[in-house]
Amino acid sequence: MYSILQKALHAQELSLEEGVFLYEHAPLAELMFAANEVRKIHRPTGVVTWIIDRNVNIGNVCVSRCKFCNFHCLPGSEKSYLTSFEEYDEKIAVLEALGGNQLLIQGGMNPRLGLNFYVHLFSELKRRHPNILLHALGPPEIAYIAQREKTAPIDVLKTLHAAGLDSLPGAGAEILVDRVRRIVSPGKCSAQTWLSIMHDAHTLGLCTSATMMYGHIETTTERIQHLIAIRDLQNRRPAHSEGFTAFIPWVFYSKGTALAAEFPRNYAIRSAEYVRMIAISRIMLPNIANIQASWLTVGLPTAQLCLHAGAHDLGSIMIEENVVSQAGAGFSTNAEELKHAIIQAGFTPKLRNQQYEIIDF
Repeated sequence: MYSILQKALHAQELSLEEGVFLYEHAPLAELMFAANEVRKIHRPTGVVTWIIDRNVNIGNVCVSRCKFCNFHCLPGSEKSYLTSFEEYDEKIAVLEALGGNQLLIQGGMNPRLGLNFYVHLFSELKRRHPNILLHALGPPEIAYIAQREKTAPIDVLKTLHAAGLDSLPGAGAEILVDRVRRIVSPGKCSAQTWLSIMHDAHTLGLCTSATMMYGHIETTTERIQHLIAIRDLQNRRPAHSEGFTAFIPWVFYSKGTALAAEFPRNYAIRSAEYVRMIAISRIMLPNIANIQASWLTVGLPTAQLCLHAGAHDLGSIMIEENVVSQAGAGFSTNAEELKHAIIQAGFTPKLRNQQYEIIDF
């Protein structure tokens, strides 16, 4: 184990077997120390970043049938809705009043919405709110639109980028192993398609992030396989692209979900396990600059610990969120609480943009 930790301390790439061994056997304190040393390579100062943005759902109709999502409904449901431009205006007004300028737009896989709908949506939002940045959709939605339009995903990305798409979130990654994906999100694209679309986005110079939803039916080996798939794709990014700006693992919440009903067991969220996941992510991904701790799914005290285990970003104050909150996550915060938590953990809070450039001086 000592030799593997030495490799980790020098930000060398670990193999699948080495990553699994560290995850399962390394004492948490030693894992945190190694991850913190890797963090210092990327951010040697004591700065921890955060962002003000807002999550808005285009609607709630989705045919993906993800077994962890209580938010969606199928076409024809009486509960279905589409967000109107007037509602976007109201939500953006609140965002701007709080000092934010980024809109995280999630759409789901709605068979009634084609490429023209998204082009109109993005271009009209940009016309109404020219200072707003659109961090929108995700690889599964891009794949679905491309399939519906009978075109290539890269052409969908080009069209949406021209219409106003600024960056592509790492939505829909779940676990990038098809055995898991077939069970938890049967309607979404394969792991390889997810990775291919992200590579297309990097080729086009779009800013992207990567995520992982873990703590359900996946094995430790599959978690590490996910990290290696992200790392390998980052190694393939074109010279003009930063590739993935960040990696964000978040935990599965089971309340009322079809997945928990199908695979009943104790899905309790354990703080120490999340800290371990952050640390192993920092160690396995030496080529990704930023590791973000998801306070939304584990709470601020655990996120503070993660700042000593390789993370140096706490993400957004998350003005609105509809998926994990409907599956049992009840954490919330505001700008002052987030900044205080960072200071309390021994760091200096700085506001950033989606490119992780500090804008709070």
